[in-house]
Amino acid sequence: MTPTVAVATVVAVASARPGRSRKVGPWEEQLFRSWNQLPDQLHPVAWPVMQLGSLAGAVAVGVIDRRQTGRTTTLGTGVALWAGVKGVKRLVGGRGRPPDLLDDVTVRGQPQQGRGWPSGHSAVSLGVALVADVPPPLRRVLVAGAAVTGASRMYVGAHLPADIAGGWAIAVVAASRVSRGRRRRLVHRERCGRERHATHRRRMVVGT
Repeated sequence: MTPTVAVATVVAVASARPGRSRKVGPWEEQLFRSWNQLPDQLHPVAWPVMQLGSLAGAVAVGVIDRRQTGRTTTLGTGVALWAGVKGVKRLVGGRGRPPDLLDDVTVRGQPQQGRGWPSGHSAVSLGVALVADVPPPLRRVLVAGAAVTGASRMYVGAHLPADIAGGWAIAVVAASRVSRGRRRRLVHRERCGRERHATHRRRMVVGT
């Protein structure tokens, strides 16, 4: 386990405690309101960026992946995270959405229903950003987009900070597993290629 994955695991576990509580702590409420109370004029900007955390966003990131196999992996990661978060919500349970727990919450767009922890948009947006085979500058843009997605979910009144942190942490752990599997496949492919090349050379030597 790498240090990054270890930290992400700790964050996921730590965020589950407030994520399952029926109460919102003072620090979490203050952080939530600092985003939720921003001007309404930001909504037309926040909404399209927030779509990076949807399945359509995963498809869009997959399209710009440089490899055909990478596109399948990126899209598959997005779908797996989306479904996995829903499964965690059913299994773990926990608190609802901000309007269920706090007064004077500004809801922008369609009100969200169901469990709040962890955030699916946060998980999908960061997960696909980390596994996509894209140039480093574009990856930084996608990771920044995932950060904006998390903040936007608080801005629209859909999630609390612990929900966002839990989604990001799950994405880091999942992306690490996907990247490790990808590296193993590349190493195996290279080894097979070297073996085929060596076999071909031996046959040429025998044939001369």
